[in-house]
Amino acid sequence: METSVLQQLTGEFFGTAILIYIGNGVVAGNVLNKTKSFNTGWLHITIGWGLAVTMAVYSIGWLSPAHLNPAVTLGMASAGQFDWALVLPYILVQIIGGILGATLVWLHYYPHFEETSDEDAILSVFSTSPAIKKNKWNIVSEAMATAFLVYALLAFTQGEFTEGLNPVIVGLLILTIGLSLGGTTGYAINPARDLGPRIAHAVLPVANKGASNWAYAWIPVLGPFIGSVIGGLGFLLITSVR
Repeated sequence: METSVLQQLTGEFFGTAILIYIGNGVVAGNVLNKTKSFNTGWLHITIGWGLAVTMAVYSIGWLSPAHLNPAVTLGMASAGQFDWALVLPYILVQIIGGILGATLVWLHYYPHFEETSDEDAILSVFSTSPAIKKNKWNIVSEAMATAFLVYALLAFTQGEFTEGLNPVIVGLLILTIGLSLGGTTGYAINPARDLGPRIAHAVLPVANKGASNWAYAWIPVLGPFIGSVIGGLGFLLITSVR
């Protein structure tokens, strides 16, 4: 079905909001006090994020390409699979969608923020942080994981998947990245996933919150953008030898 640019942007906005609502919601359930899912661990978070991507893509895939990620949009354009004129508008609505999604998480878990005094735990509901803070290697981790993400997404377009199963495969890809590569930085691999919610953390009256750690905020934006171009160009390089 052919859709207008406005419909595509609407889809990307609401799809990203759904992604963050479900994905950051699983983090909130893990780290905020007195939830039923408190402290259930990394496996729960990675599975939740994989399912979040799947559900978000199913929710709006009929309306837009369901990038839901500025790095994916840039990577697709770098590989010649997306119109460069739409890159900036897509990125803007994805980030704004991320702000909305994080706001929904805050409202959903409102009493639990009041019961949580750990400022780092509260920030982790909204944004990522490294296990070991070494900026150079944090960027490398984010870039490498995002390069694999973008390359794999492009490679999937060459496969024989039944179209209706594509969101499930993408969700499994996110689960794979989280389990295998996410332990270093929390695998933002998506500037809208980190920057949008971090803005929400900064402006919302979240109970017991601390600083939004803007000193680190550029890494989960720059790293994925670098990786997306590498992944897109890598895909072009491989397909050129066919």
